Amino acid sequence: METRIYTLVLGADWRAAELAGAYKGSAHDQRDGFLHFSTAAQLRVTAAKHRRGVADLVMVEVDAARLGDALKWEPAAGSSRPGLFPHLYTTLPIGAVLAATRLTLDADGLHVFPDEIP
Repeated sequence: METRIYTLVLGADWRAAELAGAYKGSAHDQRDGFLHFSTAAQLRVTAAKHRRGVADLVMVEVDAARLGDALKWEPAAGSSRPGLFPHLYTTLPIGAVLAATRLTLDADGLHVFPDEIP
């Protein structure tokens, strides 16, 4: 069964990752030691909390099954948000990516997601 997970990447960083064949993560990811992902149900809250107003943002959709044992499901550190979040303890290979979609902002600075994202 395919499980889709998502990460939000600055446009310039994603373009560099496509050329390199892998995404090494943001400065925040590198500081924490893993790449931060969200499920579809977690994505809107994550975007509003951490990326509100960021104009050049790409939603990267990944097949979790292609990531192997380096993907761990863990609680968000220091957060009261329920549920486990997917954390990737290696670089993200471009071959695991199902889609990369540039997001736009609405008048409130919130990202507009495709209709198939809850």
